[in-house]
Amino acid sequence: MCGIVGYLGNKDAYAVLIKGLHRLEYRGYDSAGVAMLSAKGELNVYKSKGKVADLESFARSKDISGTIGIAHTRWATHGEPNEVNAHPHYSPSGNLALIHNGIIENYSVIRAELESRGYEFRSSTDTEVIVYLIEYIMKSNRTDLCTAVQLALRQVVGAYAIAVISRDNPDRIIAARKSSPLVVGIGEDEFFLASDATPIIEYTDKVVYLNDGEIAVISRGEDLKVVNLDNVEITPEIKKLAMNISQLEKGGYPHFMLKEIFEQPRTILNCIRGRINVEGTNVALSGVIDNREKFLNARRIVIVACGTSWHAALIGEHLIEDFCRIPVEVEYASEFRYRNPVIYPDDIVIAISQSGETADTLAAVELAKSEGAFIYGICNAVGSSIPRTTDSGSYIHVGPEIGVASTKAFTGQVTVLSMLALTIAHQRGNISEEKFIQLVRELQAIPDKIKEVLKRSEEVKELSRIFTYAHNFIYLGRGYNYPAALEGALKLKEISYIHAEGYPAAEMKHGPIALIDAEMPVVVIATSDSIYEKTISNIQEIKARQGRVIAIVTEGDKAVRGIADYCIEVPQVAEPFTPIVASIPLQLLAYYIAVNKGRDVDRPRNLAKSVTVE
Repeated sequence: MCGIVGYLGNKDAYAVLIKGLHRLEYRGYDSAGVAMLSAKGELNVYKSKGKVADLESFARSKDISGTIGIAHTRWATHGEPNEVNAHPHYSPSGNLALIHNGIIENYSVIRAELESRGYEFRSSTDTEVIVYLIEYIMKSNRTDLCTAVQLALRQVVGAYAIAVISRDNPDRIIAARKSSPLVVGIGEDEFFLASDATPIIEYTDKVVYLNDGEIAVISRGEDLKVVNLDNVEITPEIKKLAMNISQLEKGGYPHFMLKEIFEQPRTILNCIRGRINVEGTNVALSGVIDNREKFLNARRIVIVACGTSWHAALIGEHLIEDFCRIPVEVEYASEFRYRNPVIYPDDIVIAISQSGETADTLAAVELAKSEGAFIYGICNAVGSSIPRTTDSGSYIHVGPEIGVASTKAFTGQVTVLSMLALTIAHQRGNISEEKFIQLVRELQAIPDKIKEVLKRSEEVKELSRIFTYAHNFIYLGRGYNYPAALEGALKLKEISYIHAEGYPAAEMKHGPIALIDAEMPVVVIATSDSIYEKTISNIQEIKARQGRVIAIVTEGDKAVRGIADYCIEVPQVAEPFTPIVASIPLQLLAYYIAVNKGRDVDRPRNLAKSVTVE
């Protein structure tokens, strides 16, 4: 993986491709490359280790002419990041060039077969076998490119989104997908191709999202043609993009991550808009209302997710069990798909994914569907695979999230889970009308309370300087705030590369307290809630061992302030919604520490935004 761009039209292809790669660089960035067919009929392939800027420098003196091309930015899976392993890969004759996202699970078998026929491979990648196989089929079966792609993909096991161009046909791109996203943009006498819509929106708002097993035949001067592996033609469904170009710019912020942190009052407002009425007396998710009987009769709810989405799921578990009295289990999607889980037809499985393309979560959805469960998706990316695969669901509507470390998507997910739990509880009669309205109004007030927290940004920035060179952190929370502690630790790990772990505060004395000394910073979420006194006791245990405590406290707090080394205040919030507000200073702390350490905040090493492989 990670980012695919393609262009066919009347513009300078290189300019479109490079701009598209920059838009997709958040998806993967250890190498990049382009392949273009020049006006002279030459297939020019340029590749470089590093970021897109390194590719631009490499190609500066090269022939970059042409109006058709494909490009790729890579996050390595097979083979180290270098020029040879970078995409595009080209066929032995040099006639074909191909880019690929995903993993070919049986690539070693295909490679061995082709090697037995005299083929010699240049790279260590799984991708190279596809372009070799396509050319082998074209030559041995005397087929055209589209037919060869169809025949080759029948032999492939795994996930893929591919795009292929041929020197023999300078007016056509063949693209295909299975379990890895691919979008075709339709302009005026031109076509665009990408892993997501971010490189396309600048040129057109008309797109076609390819489904698994579909192949796009993109030809100059012709309408888009979509066929399947059996060459049955499929009528493409053209959709209109909702995003705009301003959402993809930094807007004066030094990093996308900081911009996205500061966007959260607006993004949460967008999340609840149309779902909570103006009076604050009702919340309704249509995905729940339209499937009311499923939720009324659910035996249990299973939530599957990965990474940050898994932390949001843990908060969702608290919310649903607390409000709705339905048993909830939270599963890592990567483990769920392999452990032969027990699923009943009256179970509801909720799949959470920012991108809607997370491979493990998609596989978990398919497994649950095969067992007859009702599947509900919570996703950010409109038109992505999870919304198209699930029975119903809710978008979080926070807009494109470019920073690899999730911020606004996390709070958006928790907000949707809060509204989902309230809607189910109201429909089931598990909550009094008075309590329901109180919580709805509390949720409605969250955007303004986040604005108050963001006013303390400079305070957090100053605090971050004290802890920039710490080697380890511990994050603690209890109840609703335990998952928020896990998420705070993850943010610090992701972008600063400081080792950090989150724990339930009461678990400290069952092992981790052995780590506490004067060099160990401990971040404690100690807001005023039902177990506030217990959390104070846990802080005292840390202070007795010379630990340095940074506490997230409710405005006006005196008890914690009297024992903690540093305090960051947040407004009073209803206990179930505390993680939404408490996560903001944790995001800021991680961000400023990473900036102080000179890290590439938006593109941390080894990470990709959309994990479309196992």
